[in-house]
Amino acid sequence: MSDRVVYAYAVVRAAGGLDAVAGTLTGVDGTPVRLAPAAREPSVLLAVGDVPAADFREEALRRRLEELEWLETVARAHHAVVEALAAVTTVLPLRLATVYVDDAGARAALDDGAPAFAERLSLLAGHREWGVKVYADPSAAAVPAAPAEDGLSPGRSYLRQRREQRSGREEVYRDAAAAAARVEEAASRQAAGRARHRVQQGTLAGPAGAGENVVNDAYLVPDAGSDAFRAGVEAAAEGLAGVRVEVTGPWAPYSFAVPSEGAEDGQAP
Repeated sequence: MSDRVVYAYAVVRAAGGLDAVAGTLTGVDGTPVRLAPAAREPSVLLAVGDVPAADFREEALRRRLEELEWLETVARAHHAVVEALAAVTTVLPLRLATVYVDDAGARAALDDGAPAFAERLSLLAGHREWGVKVYADPSAAAVPAAPAEDGLSPGRSYLRQRREQRSGREEVYRDAAAAAARVEEAASRQAAGRARHRVQQGTLAGPAGAGENVVNDAYLVPDAGSDAFRAGVEAAAEGLAGVRVEVTGPWAPYSFAVPSEGAEDGQAP
């Protein structure tokens, strides 16, 4: 049994300069990246590299995926390869830790899906993914000042303050919903598709004080519309206290590599 297995990063579209870029890349475990063409569709290639079987065979991988430091290292290497390839061609990023026993297995999987891959690559050509998150920070709500002598008992005065605080928090969430609506309106002018993701919580939601993540979407945007998309979306929180819109990208189209089921009108198929 071989001590190496084949790690797959992405399906890519043949393009000028692609071989030169791929030839400079090292991926997971510091091993070189190579391109394997599909037999049925020569314009469709698979970016792969060899990795230690001791880490990536099924049982070993299951254990390794619980080691956060190791997982982060693999994810960073995977992402770096995908983004480097995406700078010169259209890519379909594969799921983290997609592995095959050998080159023959990787090529067989590529050949089986080659027609569908070619169609998807054509649809995504000239587009990149942008991430958009909306945050609500209830702590930014106006805090009512301690009332002057108002004739109320201390208990009633306290309850009134609590009601006013609650009203301020509710206003922040209403404003966040308004910002989300503005984002959708602005994005619809440029984006070819949208993917909704679960909102992030805990450490994934960002640093302390970032607020509560209430929207976590990805948009597929034509390269020519990127500047207008970003400007429109970033303006969505203007004038709304306690609301923040975060735009990240451009990225390879991770959220659109596989056709979504039940896509809404206006979304990429």
